[in-house]
Amino acid sequence: MADDSKPIVPSAPPTGANPAATPHQKPMPAGVSERAVAGAAAATGAQPVRPAVARPGAVAPADIAGKTTTVASAGGAAAAKPAAAPAAAKAAPARDPDDTSPLLTRRAWIGLAWGAFSAASAAALAATGRFMFPNVLNEPPQQFKVGFPNEYGMGVDERWKEKYGIWIVRTPDDIVAHASGFYVLVSTCTHLGCTPNYLSAENKFKCPCHGSGFRLTGINFEGPAPRPLERARVVLADDGQILVDKSRHFQFELGQWIDPEAFLKT
Repeated sequence: MADDSKPIVPSAPPTGANPAATPHQKPMPAGVSERAVAGAAAATGAQPVRPAVARPGAVAPADIAGKTTTVASAGGAAAAKPAAAPAAAKAAPARDPDDTSPLLTRRAWIGLAWGAFSAASAAALAATGRFMFPNVLNEPPQQFKVGFPNEYGMGVDERWKEKYGIWIVRTPDDIVAHASGFYVLVSTCTHLGCTPNYLSAENKFKCPCHGSGFRLTGINFEGPAPRPLERARVVLADDGQILVDKSRHFQFELGQWIDPEAFLKT
C-alpha cells in the first residue's frame, strides 16, 4: 500500500486546462486516492488540491474549403448568372393579355396593315393619273410619197416593205387595166395576216406561216389563202412623185381593181 504521507508534487496543467484559473493543480500519481490527498492536506494545514478536470478545448473551424461559393469565385459567378436572367425577363415589356399572335405583336400588325394600305393607295392614284395622258403609237403615216416613176424598173421593188408594208410593182401589161404602169400590193397575207416574202427565183410571193402563194399580180394560187392580196391607192402627186394611200384598199374578188386609183398608168 502506498504511503499516504508522501507529499504530492504539483505538475504542469493538463492540455486544454486553464492555467490562470488553476495554477497549483497537479495530476495525482498513480495509486494515490483522493482521500489520501485530503488527509495529507489536513495534516499539513494546506488547502486540499482537487484533481484537475480537463475542459474542452476551443472548437477548430470546419474545413469548408471548396464547399462554399461567393460571387467572386467561379461557382458564385456561375450561380449568379441564372439569377440575372429572371431579372432581365421581368424588365421586358409585358404584352397585352389578348395579343396571342405567335409571329408579330399587335403594333407590328398595325404597321404592316398601314403599309399595305399606303402602297395600294399609291398604286390606285398612279393608275388614275395614267388616264390623264393618251396612248401614242408611233405608226407610219397612211399617205406617203415613194419617189418619181423613173426611179423604178420593171418588176417588184421591196424598198418600202419594212417601213410601210407595201410592194411597188411596175408591169408592162396589167391583167385588169391592160396597160403599163404601177400598182401597190399590201404585204399582208389574206389568210391569217402574216407577211409573205418575195421569191424572185420563183417569181412569186410566199407566206412563211402556212405556205400560201401569190403571183406577181397578187392573185393567190396555192396554200390556204382564200383570196388575192389587196391593192392600195396609188396616184401622182402635184410634184410628180408617186403618192401611196394605205387608208384605201381595193379587193379583186369585189371587182375593185378596175378603179382608176388602183392602178397608175404611165
